[in-house]
Amino acid sequence: MNLKHLFYFWKTARSGGVVKAGEALHITPQTISGQIRLLEESLDTQLFARDGRALELTPAGRLAMEYADEMFSISAELEQALRHYPKGRPVEFRVGVSDAVPKSLAYRLMRPAVDPADPVRIICREWRLDRLLAELAIHRLDLVIADSPIPPSVDVRAYNHRLGDSGLSFFAAHALVGSMNKPFPECIGDMPALLPGEDSAIRRKLVDWLDRKRLRPRIAGEFDDTALMTAFGRAGVGVFAVPTAIEQETLAGGELVLLGRAEEVRIEYFAISVERRLTHPCVLAISEAAKTGFELLDSGESGLPLAP
Repeated sequence: MNLKHLFYFWKTARSGGVVKAGEALHITPQTISGQIRLLEESLDTQLFARDGRALELTPAGRLAMEYADEMFSISAELEQALRHYPKGRPVEFRVGVSDAVPKSLAYRLMRPAVDPADPVRIICREWRLDRLLAELAIHRLDLVIADSPIPPSVDVRAYNHRLGDSGLSFFAAHALVGSMNKPFPECIGDMPALLPGEDSAIRRKLVDWLDRKRLRPRIAGEFDDTALMTAFGRAGVGVFAVPTAIEQETLAGGELVLLGRAEEVRIEYFAISVERRLTHPCVLAISEAAKTGFELLDSGESGLPLAP
C-alpha cells in the first residue's frame, strides 16, 4: 500500500471532498482522484461511494479512516520529536499568524518562544486564517495565532487556546482633529474612517459598535494590514482603531491623538494547535506568558480630551 495514496484518501475524507482537499494541498482535484483510485485498486476495495455530487465513506472507508487517523497522528508526533533532537540544535518552531493580527502584537505574543539559552529557529508564515488552518491540519505548522477561534465552516481537527483579549483604542492625526470639540465617541461621526479588512474580528465588532452608537463616518479606506492602516492614519487620512494592547506603541512618534477607548468591544486572541494539551516548548512558553503578561487596559469605555 502506497502511503501517499493513503494520505490523499485521508485528507479528502477529512476535507469533505476532492476539491477542498486539493485547495488545502495545492494540487488539482484530478490528481487526488487518481491517487485515491490507485489506492482502491491496490486494496481491491471501494473506499468512497458517490451520493449525487458528494462523496460518502463506505464501511471499508470508515475502517480505513480509523487507522489513517492514528497513523498520521503518530507520524506528526514522530516528526516533532525528531525535529527537537539532538539537543544543541535549534528547535524549529513553525507558526502561522493570521493577517488580521497586528504585527507588533504578534511579535509580543511570540517573543517568549525565543530563549537565548535554548536556541529556536522561528519560521513564521502570514496568511488568511483558513489557509493557515489547512497548513496546521497537515502538520506544516506547529501553531496558528488568530483573532478568532476556528470558524465553524472550517473542518479541521484542532483546538483553541485563548491567550487574552483587548478593547479598542481610537486615534486620529492632529491635523484631522483640528478644532473639533465634540466628545468621544460622537467626534468619530464627523471624521473619515479607516477600517480593518472584512476578514478580521475587529472589523465585525467595530461595525457593530458604530451601529449601536448610531455613528456613520465616511469610510475612507479598508486595510488587511494594521501597520498600513496606521500609516494612513498618521498621514491624516482618517480615524482608526487598534487593540488597546498596542496603544502606547501606536502613539509613539507624536503624530496621533488618542480620541478614546471602547473597552466594551473585546477582541480575543487565540493560539490554535492540533494538540488538546500543549506540549511543544515554544507553544507552552507563549501560552504561559500570555496568562501573566498580556498587558491590557480595562477601564471601561472612556473618552480623552481632544487636542485644541
